[in-house]
Amino acid sequence: MTTTSAGKPDGIWPPPTDPVRIDGFDLSVVDGPHPLHAAHEREIEANWVAEAKANPHLFNGQMVLQRHLAYDDGVIRGMAHVIPYSTLLWWRKQPDPQGALHLFGFPVLVSSDGAIIAIRMSTRTANPGQVYCAAGSLDLNDIVEGKLDLAGNMSREVREEIGLDLGEAKADPHFYASHKDNRIVAFRLYHFPVTAPDLKARIETHMLHDVEQEIDGVVIIRSPDPTAHNYNPLMLPILDWFFDTVRN
Repeated sequence: MTTTSAGKPDGIWPPPTDPVRIDGFDLSVVDGPHPLHAAHEREIEANWVAEAKANPHLFNGQMVLQRHLAYDDGVIRGMAHVIPYSTLLWWRKQPDPQGALHLFGFPVLVSSDGAIIAIRMSTRTANPGQVYCAAGSLDLNDIVEGKLDLAGNMSREVREEIGLDLGEAKADPHFYASHKDNRIVAFRLYHFPVTAPDLKARIETHMLHDVEQEIDGVVIIRSPDPTAHNYNPLMLPILDWFFDTVRN
């Protein structure tokens, strides 16, 4: 995918229903404010006041938001800035979100009996009720010598959110990626040597002691039916691809 300076895809990136294989990432984080934040700081702050009032559990921590992305011979290259979480919340509410791209990773956990293990988000989060893979936006923990470590982000988020170690799983050699509305999800399959009920039980045990309480439940996915759960839209191309290509 190549983009204009405003962050709008120019059409070279494959359509959202056709995930593309990714052979590598070159994602840099640069100093200075993101132009989106600088241009809309007042609106962002006003929206944050309303968001925090509606859900006092939200935390306005620092994260990373892309300014530019390019897809070149299997490699996603990009430039990003550190922003407050409030910037993302404001940006994603716009009818036609421009000026930025939100790239993040989905570690797709696959059980030994062929199911995908996902989670349903609690009312304490900004995505209440949505079902998707345990994941989180790239943040300061994922910057290594000025570059973003997507695999490290996935490992950290899975450990923190659901208490599993991706080191126990066999990772696919390749990442894949799809997109929707300037949101880009890079995903990778992690095959665990235990069944879906076993993984569900392990995650539910972790939930009992999770202080953040961001997860409302564990979801075992055995079909691509888009109506089976309240899926985050970025999950749908992954489900179609997995059950059509991987399972068959």
